[in-house]
Amino acid sequence: MKKNFIVLLVVTVIVLAFRAGSSLVTWPEYFPEPVYDFKASPLTGDKIELGRQLFYDPVLSIDSSTSCASCHSPYNAFAHVDHSLSHGVHDSIGTRNAPALFNLAWQKQFMWDGAINHIEVQPLAPINSATEMHENIAHVVVKLQRSRFYPQMFYKAFGDSLITGQNVLLALAQFQLTLVSANSKYDSVTQHTATFNAQEEKGYALFKAHCNVCHREPLFSTYEYARNGLSPDPALNDLGRFNITRAAKDSFLFKIPSLRNVGYSYPYMHDGRFYTLFQVISHYSEGTTGKEYIAGPLKLNKGFAISEKLDLVAFLLTLNDKKFIFDRKHGPPPRK
Repeated sequence: MKKNFIVLLVVTVIVLAFRAGSSLVTWPEYFPEPVYDFKASPLTGDKIELGRQLFYDPVLSIDSSTSCASCHSPYNAFAHVDHSLSHGVHDSIGTRNAPALFNLAWQKQFMWDGAINHIEVQPLAPINSATEMHENIAHVVVKLQRSRFYPQMFYKAFGDSLITGQNVLLALAQFQLTLVSANSKYDSVTQHTATFNAQEEKGYALFKAHCNVCHREPLFSTYEYARNGLSPDPALNDLGRFNITRAAKDSFLFKIPSLRNVGYSYPYMHDGRFYTLFQVISHYSEGTTGKEYIAGPLKLNKGFAISEKLDLVAFLLTLNDKKFIFDRKHGPPPRK
């Protein structure tokens, strides 16, 4: 009996460690297994800290004015709230809203159109973009190598003070992989340590009936692509995933964002045209423009009553993860 108990205990510990990926990042047992392979590329504290330093350092941009955090603020679920479209060096304006960054280990592709298929190369997109950082990774490496402290940080993280572009990208990925959000009221209810109030419960029922096809629990997204019912902004003429695949069937498809932390990550949609959840719900309730812009599972003219819209908002706000937002280990590092 005692021997069986010990075997069971050992197996349990192994299972828990596997679900955690490493001691440096964990997630609830009701989350699916991540897409990212933590066994192939284990997280380390030194690599994470280096990635954190790089994430907040404007040295990644051509004129040292713009960092990753310039568009991805930790206090807004690593999104931004002061403008609809991303801003970059030389006061340039991008073509899309900067998406929130969390639970990235569960995503196969990145960017609104899925242009990037691995988190370890994703930073190349903003670094190279003329409307974001307008740099190149080779020059970034030169600047970092000249730094008084980065060679030492790279040595601690990788055992070599000679900086490479690959290690820059890997460090940034390791930091971003620690951005796991799973401590909202919704999670407390799921873990039976809290309960929804009456309005939240009504909103949850509406959500499951009308929204869960695309924003599937517990991650609140399938991370697939769908038409969101918005006609294109004529100034942007953004065709979504078509820009990557050049397949007509992918016209106006955009990646489905997670609704976790949705109360912190406005403005909404790929072009940031909505600033309130009420506007978003009204759009899906009665504001969709035509079949060519709408996803198959969505139905036109649901006609939610105002009280139902408010119930939905109440539920969506239970997805806010205050602990994640104010977690100091995700915030700006001490100045070097």
